[in-house]
Amino acid sequence: MPAGLRALDELDRTIAARAAQPASVSYTNQLLAGGIAAIGAKIVEEAAEVVAAAGETGDSGRDHLIAEAGDLLYHLLVLLRSRDCSLADVEAELARRAGVSGLTEKALRPPSQRPA
Repeated sequence: MPAGLRALDELDRTIAARAAQPASVSYTNQLLAGGIAAIGAKIVEEAAEVVAAAGETGDSGRDHLIAEAGDLLYHLLVLLRSRDCSLADVEAELARRAGVSGLTEKALRPPSQRPA
C-alpha cells in the first residue's frame, strides 16, 4: 500500500480510537462533541482555504495547498466518523464506481441523491 494511503488509514484509525473514548481530551473529540454543524463549518472553512491555496504560485503555494488539503481530509474523516462511516466505506463506494463514467453514475442515482 502506498505511504499516502497508509497515512490516511492510520489517521482514520486514530480518529476512530478517539471517538471510542469521548471523555478523552482531544481536538477530534471537541469536534465530535460539536456535532455535524461544528464539523461541517470546519469543512467549509478548510475547503475555502484549499481553493485559496490552489491559486497561489510557486513552491510555497504548492506546499500551502498540500497542507490545507491535509486539513480538509482530516476534518472530512472526522465528519464521516461522526456518522459511523470510515475511510474503508468511502473506498468501497469508489471501488463500486470504478470504470463508470461520472455522468453515468450520477444519472443512475435516485433523484434525491442527484446533484442540483
